[in-house]
Amino acid sequence: MTPLPRDTDTALTAATGGAGTEGVATHCPYCALQCAQTLTPNPGLDGDNGVAVEGRAFPTNRGGLCQKGWTSAEVLAAPDRLTTPLVRTADGDLVPVGWDEALDLVAIQLRRIRDEDGADAVAVFGGGGLTNEKAYQLGKFARIALGTANIDYNGRFCMSSAAAAANQTLGIDRGLPFPLTDLSGADAVLLLGSNLAETMPPSVAHLADVRGRGGLVVVDPRRSATADLAADGQGLHLQPVPGTDLVVLMALQHILLTEGLADLDYLEARTTGLEEIRRRSALWWPERAEQVCGVPAGVLRDAARLLAAASPARGGRGAFVLTGRGVEQSRQGTATVSAAINLALLLGLPGRVGSGYGAVTGQGNGQGGREHGQKCDQLPGYRMINDPDARAHVAAVWGVPESSLPGKGQPAVELLASLGTPGGPRALLVHGSNLLVSAPNAQQVAERLAALDLLVVCDFVPSETAMLADVILPVTQWAEEEGTMTSLEGRVIRRRKAIDPPSGVRSELWVWSQLAARLGSKGTWDTEPTLVFDELARASRGGRADYSGLSHARLDTEEALYWPCPATGAGGGVAPHPGTPRLFADSFPTHDGCAHMVAVDHVGPADDLRPDAPLYLVTGRVLQHYQSGAQTRRVATLATAVPGPTAEVHPLLAARLGVVDGERVRLTTSRGSVAVPARITYSIRPDTIFMPFHWSGAASVNRLTTDATDPVSGMPEFKVCAVDITPARRHLARRETHPEPDHVGTETPA
Repeated sequence: MTPLPRDTDTALTAATGGAGTEGVATHCPYCALQCAQTLTPNPGLDGDNGVAVEGRAFPTNRGGLCQKGWTSAEVLAAPDRLTTPLVRTADGDLVPVGWDEALDLVAIQLRRIRDEDGADAVAVFGGGGLTNEKAYQLGKFARIALGTANIDYNGRFCMSSAAAAANQTLGIDRGLPFPLTDLSGADAVLLLGSNLAETMPPSVAHLADVRGRGGLVVVDPRRSATADLAADGQGLHLQPVPGTDLVVLMALQHILLTEGLADLDYLEARTTGLEEIRRRSALWWPERAEQVCGVPAGVLRDAARLLAAASPARGGRGAFVLTGRGVEQSRQGTATVSAAINLALLLGLPGRVGSGYGAVTGQGNGQGGREHGQKCDQLPGYRMINDPDARAHVAAVWGVPESSLPGKGQPAVELLASLGTPGGPRALLVHGSNLLVSAPNAQQVAERLAALDLLVVCDFVPSETAMLADVILPVTQWAEEEGTMTSLEGRVIRRRKAIDPPSGVRSELWVWSQLAARLGSKGTWDTEPTLVFDELARASRGGRADYSGLSHARLDTEEALYWPCPATGAGGGVAPHPGTPRLFADSFPTHDGCAHMVAVDHVGPADDLRPDAPLYLVTGRVLQHYQSGAQTRRVATLATAVPGPTAEVHPLLAARLGVVDGERVRLTTSRGSVAVPARITYSIRPDTIFMPFHWSGAASVNRLTTDATDPVSGMPEFKVCAVDITPARRHLARRETHPEPDHVGTETPA
């Protein structure tokens, strides 16, 4: 195994070569940066299932990998890898069975539930890590084989607010509508709510030139590793009160408009809605904004002027406005992203080379996962399910009557809350998601899963959600399968098979074809990823996310084409479409070709401060772990480096509490409590606690987070809620004097 880089900077410059002719060119299984890798089977390696990992030259990662990428092969040989179907007995035990027995049982139960309560009594929950082929086939399986409207996926927790805002304003949702490499040419980058240095370390290399020009502006309540990059004259760090990023953006808009820094020619030619934006932002002069968001008025003015000086209209090299989960996972997430897009439009950025607005997608295929049918309101090609023309087109590709397609289902949080309730779904099929760790208000989710008649989970390791299932089906993981992924830039890239899966493991494509046959489903159910992609391409043709000009064969010779990439006709000397690296050069895909600026207002968190919860709780990630941690917690190097969560506490707050570094503290919200060690640090605001979300059970911060959602996107408000903090020893002393009932408390003993 390639040694772990010691830090982020090393990770950016490590390993630039390939592994030789016997190596397999593919991409990392983790985040949407989709760093290029070469995997080389090597039976002499221990602990990595005989696979060596090297970084591969590619525009996004330039041969580098982060710690997760370097160790990715270790998950292939996880000691508890699932290799046979498991079925829960009447005694509650999970026992191994053959595939036929497991699939027969699932099909019989699904038919019974549908016969008794209708097709919507069965629900499906997908994942942003599934390949495009799997995401497409899962949406098709839900709507044809099951006939249910109830399908959504964990991308609802990731990109839905950015998607909703981009669709409203720009007419299309593609995370970055430009290549990531464009960032290096800019004079300024405004980064809101994204800690790239820990979540996507190789991407930081693209900010080096911007930092050198003093143009990196980071908005984050924490002084994160990314915020540190803006220190020492290399930019600005704005540290707002949690949940007030929208106020920061409104103040920046106010400054641009009142100081004559907006690009009025661009606004006149390419946008609508300016006057309402002007009216709303007039209410947020910097001194008023400071009182709400805590960012000094002078710093707000400095940030606005820095961005304006970088804009093309004022002779700068260009500027970018980027948003991430920190501002999007909010009940006003769509409004906040709309304000970020408005700011970019005021500066005249979208559509100009070297400038723009973008959203930093998180999951490996968060982009492709929502484009091709996992969202409750969408069909392949980013078509809306309530559009008659879209329904007719997709139904024709699937070979079924349009009338047989269900309508819009429930978004993720509503869907999960309805499980096992009167009139709600009685069965759930989970693919590529670990709901018990990743969903908000996780204890309620556990209760809803327990209320189901049937829970079926496809996974390759026994995740926390899988261990609740009635049936567990072992499936392939990234190095064992072919397919495609769509990166944060809209690049469609090839995932290639490097090794055979363990005996007994199957692909989800095979699983769905087997279940479809047992359910008597119409349509074709190919199990070969190449054929599934070809069908996906036909289904997407003419849609916003048009892949019809792509195929596995083409992607094998022209690596990483960008969508939209429509078919240009067969033969006749017509050249294939080259793909679309940059959007909006001439117009926006709206009815009038203009960007439609959406006026918004600040409303604040749903669960705001109160006497019994006087602090803010914010959540996020650490460098060594990914999402629910189901994979990275099984990598010894990563688990040893960060074995569990801590609560970041400012020294002033720690002194008031009488807490020392490493002492266990108890965090309590209206949904539950957890106890974890405190980490005393100046990187957090004195009124804020930070805790990462990669752990389960008593260490799960999502037991505390609110399931309030954005009214437009359905995005849950993970990133801010009200919390109380006390030394855990006080609770233990009280418990020794006044024992609590057995059901009270969720933390392990201190």
